[in-house]
Amino acid sequence: MDAMKVYQEWKDKLEGYENLRAQLDEIEGNEEEITERFGKEITFGTAGLRGKIGVGCNCMNEIVVGRATQGIADFIKEQGKEYKERGLVIAHDCRHFSKEFSRLVAEIMAANGIKVFTFPDLRPTPELAFTIRKLHAASGINITASHNPKEYNGYKVYWESGAQVMEEIADQMLAKINQVDYFGGVTRMDFEEGVEKGLIEVLSDEMDRSYLDLVKSLSLRDGEELDKDIPIVYTPLNGAGSIPVRTILKERGFTNVHIVPEQKDPDPDFTSVGYPNPEDTKAFKLAEKLGLSVGADILIATDPDSDRLAVEVKNNEGGYTALNGNQTGVLLINYILESLDETGKLPANGAMVKSIVTGEMGTAICKAYGVKMFETLTGFKNICGKIPYLEEHDLKYLFGYEESIGYAISPDVRDKDGISAAMYLSEASAYYRKKGKTLLNVLEDLYEKYGYYKEDQVSIVLEGMAGAARISRMMEALRADSPKEFGKVAVKEVIDYKDGYQDIDKSNVLKYILEDESWFSVRPSGTEPKIKLYIYVKGASEEAALNEVAEIKEDILAKLYSVE
Repeated sequence: MDAMKVYQEWKDKLEGYENLRAQLDEIEGNEEEITERFGKEITFGTAGLRGKIGVGCNCMNEIVVGRATQGIADFIKEQGKEYKERGLVIAHDCRHFSKEFSRLVAEIMAANGIKVFTFPDLRPTPELAFTIRKLHAASGINITASHNPKEYNGYKVYWESGAQVMEEIADQMLAKINQVDYFGGVTRMDFEEGVEKGLIEVLSDEMDRSYLDLVKSLSLRDGEELDKDIPIVYTPLNGAGSIPVRTILKERGFTNVHIVPEQKDPDPDFTSVGYPNPEDTKAFKLAEKLGLSVGADILIATDPDSDRLAVEVKNNEGGYTALNGNQTGVLLINYILESLDETGKLPANGAMVKSIVTGEMGTAICKAYGVKMFETLTGFKNICGKIPYLEEHDLKYLFGYEESIGYAISPDVRDKDGISAAMYLSEASAYYRKKGKTLLNVLEDLYEKYGYYKEDQVSIVLEGMAGAARISRMMEALRADSPKEFGKVAVKEVIDYKDGYQDIDKSNVLKYILEDESWFSVRPSGTEPKIKLYIYVKGASEEAALNEVAEIKEDILAKLYSVE
């Protein structure tokens, strides 16, 4: 794209939107900034849209959101009257412009004769996924940038299964979006008019109640089996999890729950945390402080849209140990299968799903219980997208997860769900506390039983168009000149998913399997300016496994950083 030409077109055609016009004036003459904002269109893919808030076709703003919405409305209309009447559900998080963008989406959909269900205020992502299925809606849109910094916002699109759109649907939506003119191609109806005409329906708290009742119904143990006085600290990181998580734990009878006061209420600037990603242990700073003062056994954090969850556990040194996504997933798998087995409820046809960059320890535990583990590409559109296949093949879905702290417990919520995961971790911690154990003790028991599975993940952040180009060159370099060994261990097999592999769809992912069955994967992030490295080793001891992880990491990083 000719960035200067597109910039000038926006200056000539953009009417109203004083804030955006002011930004256009501010960057006039700044070639680098104009190129960044107008050198390409923000990518619409199976993760929808995500980018920095601001003026430009490569940013999140009313013009870009309006155009995308009109294109999706055109796609829905093309599916026929039934889809228009079934309509779509709209939710949003606490970010800057999230409420405004969600209202804009509702107004455009209503103007196109499509029924809209929307929430009166912010709601967690898993409740949106639940509501789509509950209402038998045709689609869903969530205005959220998940755990990204405050400068970002995003636009997640769901289809009738309740999961995010797969590539086939996303491609058809994109074709419609590309036909919409940025200036003049969008139809819009006043929100109040849409309500009066019955095209926009603001959902009541009955939907909240239905979702919370579903989460509570997932409980595996209760009563005397649990120590419900276990001290728990929870932080929603100023996001949408605050009310639902506290409500669930209270209704389940947990009596010693403490919420981080500075992070209890919505804050689009995330003033108390900065980067609201619970995968980053710095996000736990205030939770750790509160945890030490109340003697908490576990600290739980959900991200701003409350689909992802992380946990820290009290250790013997008087502090807290952070669990990564693989470790938390393994603990949840063990708790689920152990509980179902002990209560005689473990199905003979049980199945779980993980991503291709998630560790193998969960698979080993599943095998011990006679449960089959399936693999998909990363993202819960793929993990939860596997549920229809399981149902068609008479397999019962029990759990889905990936290493990036995402867990999906119910087939009725086809996205990662930090609310139900918070309940499960609290329940599991209370169960093992009754037996005199912490989650760290249980994890060590699992290592001794199944082997020392260790891992590391590295994200190389490369911002902007120049960063994206370098990430592309890194992947090209690995494909063109792939090393024969890493960490002094020979490469046994290289799997390139760019054209698909077995029953897994194509994706820009490389996986290296070494002679000792250790492995690592490299892939560009689909939602952030990063290239991500995942390393997995199973060792005879913790020390041996960690040493090999470090050696592999050093070799592959040297290869990646050598690419300019």
